[in-house]
Amino acid sequence: MTRCVRYEKDGRVAHVCLDRPEVLNAMNLAMHAELADVWDDFERDDGLWIAVLTGAGERSFSVGQDLTELVARTRSQVARPSTFGSRGKPGWPRLTERFDLVKPVIARVNGYAYGGGFELALACDIIVAAEDASFAMTEARLGLIPGAGGVFRLSRQTGTKIAMGHLLTGRPMTARRAYEVGLVNEVVAAADLDACVRRWTDDVLACAPLSARSIKQVVGRSARLPLSEAFTAEYPAETIRMHSNDAREGPAAFVEKRPPRWTAT
Repeated sequence: MTRCVRYEKDGRVAHVCLDRPEVLNAMNLAMHAELADVWDDFERDDGLWIAVLTGAGERSFSVGQDLTELVARTRSQVARPSTFGSRGKPGWPRLTERFDLVKPVIARVNGYAYGGGFELALACDIIVAAEDASFAMTEARLGLIPGAGGVFRLSRQTGTKIAMGHLLTGRPMTARRAYEVGLVNEVVAAADLDACVRRWTDDVLACAPLSARSIKQVVGRSARLPLSEAFTAEYPAETIRMHSNDAREGPAAFVEKRPPRWTAT
């Protein structure tokens, strides 16, 4: 059976590639099911500290839901009306709903990141994009809604007016514009994309993995809390970091003028 996702491990880095370039990496149900297994393994594998998510080929990160499959399922009365989230569908919980995933994920965006592809990128912690990448929420033009979190994340990660302008029209934004509004961390020439992603992964891996996980969880859980409550809220990943060997190793390495030896313990 043809696989829809390539999953490779390189040291501490998991490489996840949406692999349907012939349809611009549109996500069908089989791809979602494979991705669930991939993210489960990434979470379980203590040797993996960070993931890089991308799309195969030069034309597209992902154009989102496979509409050909959707139409076929709708006409055969297999598909049920859907709204927010993927509960009960293949691949649940998808990356867009893995709210407890504390390991960092970097999106390497090439070409189109449309619809669910854009939503997938927004669910990542860092986005690095090629100059020719473009982003769009096209669902309203199709009678759909960005149900994988696009309506929530886009407005929270930019501003209401910017988000509404794109959500209500389906207008695309360039990689440069996405950088300007704070959605993308860095934009580079397509030829430099892999080198740029490596720099980001190297910089994250130079930090304590438990610190990275704690920071990710704290940012996510405290985003809508008043500042006074954010200070007193419970963050399980921070409890682990606070009592870890790495919390002692970092200061010791600094004082001893040597690179830290992180163990994630």
